[in-house]
Amino acid sequence: MLKRISVDQLRLGMFLHELCGSWMDHPFWRKKFLLQDPEDLRRVRECGIGEVWIDISRGHDVEGGLTEDEVAVQVERELEEVAEAPTRLPPTAPRPAVAATESLTPCRAADEYGRAARIVDLAKQQVESLYADARMGRVLQVDGCMPLVDDIIGSVTRNHAALTSLVRLKTQDEYTYLHSVAVCTLMVALARTLKLSDDEVRVAGLAGLLHDMGKARIPLAILNKNGRLSDDEFRIMKMHPVWGHEMLVAAGSAPAMALDVCLHHHEKVDGAGYPKGLKANQISLHARMGAVCDVYDAVTSVRPYKGAWDPGEAVRQMAQWKGHFDPAIFQAFVKTVGIYPIGTVVKLESGRIGVVLEANEASLLMPRVKVFFSSKSDLPITPETIDLARGTDRITGVEPAERWKAEMLADLWLDGALPRR
Repeated sequence: MLKRISVDQLRLGMFLHELCGSWMDHPFWRKKFLLQDPEDLRRVRECGIGEVWIDISRGHDVEGGLTEDEVAVQVERELEEVAEAPTRLPPTAPRPAVAATESLTPCRAADEYGRAARIVDLAKQQVESLYADARMGRVLQVDGCMPLVDDIIGSVTRNHAALTSLVRLKTQDEYTYLHSVAVCTLMVALARTLKLSDDEVRVAGLAGLLHDMGKARIPLAILNKNGRLSDDEFRIMKMHPVWGHEMLVAAGSAPAMALDVCLHHHEKVDGAGYPKGLKANQISLHARMGAVCDVYDAVTSVRPYKGAWDPGEAVRQMAQWKGHFDPAIFQAFVKTVGIYPIGTVVKLESGRIGVVLEANEASLLMPRVKVFFSSKSDLPITPETIDLARGTDRITGVEPAERWKAEMLADLWLDGALPRR
């Protein structure tokens, strides 16, 4: 049985199942293990993670903590509250100017996938070229990125979820480049949820596109290592915000927001982040936005050392990481991607299993779903699209996506809109 406990309660002899935080922020990227080495215990306690999951069937137990069921109930209750609560900025953030009314016509996700796919292909080429310049020591041409950002804004304006969902389908080899595109897209969508001005939306998108440029200086053997990093390797990895900031300063034309997001997107509101260990209001609004967008895309992407989380699982895992994200920003992010983001596998009250096609504007708790399996008969069923807002069924829980082939799920939620990439 799994139990979530404070890192202060962790002792030798416990079986460490998982750390409650992004694997980008600690060196234990892959391995579950019995804590026997005092050095491993020290590293866990000092890596900036506040809570961990232990498996009490494979190691020592401790009084207190929460079971999986208790945590699941707590998280679902919090997400339901988010669905009903108004979007708000952190109290210390300045009130933004409301964005101008866009002339682009909104559309459904299925109608935007074709255009979004073309943007992804072009964006990959441009970002790959940008990284090549960085590795060669050339000055980055920041202004040349703005047409791409504008294309992404156009796609998000027509449908905020299509490009965000499509770019998740990147392969391991594409990750470095398309992660930048994904974070750009998420930053644009989140900025629009927060009703930032048009100019601020554009710069937020640019900041997302450039936030990880410092990784161009990290040796590929470390960047793509299939296993946990040594202390020295992790120190090198944690230098990428500083190196990226240096590159953007040298470019001479990067906006202040892009510089700030690049340097501070790994800071945490509890002060356990890096490179400066900033806390709460010391971290800018835009860097707090960048922190959430960066982690969400990372954990929903396939990496050499881990599989991708289902987007619904990612939202629920991130909701547990107290002290990591600004609560108001995270709530706005959940409203942006959805309580059940596109691609989430859900179980319905009828016993049918389905994959989420699109959020419902009337309620984040009642998306459009394509059902494909019956848990009662344990057999596939003819796929059928259901709008849960019509009250014919309801979601009772999120299902583990690993039970199903990722390709099959993508084919279902893409709903035949375009060939698989």
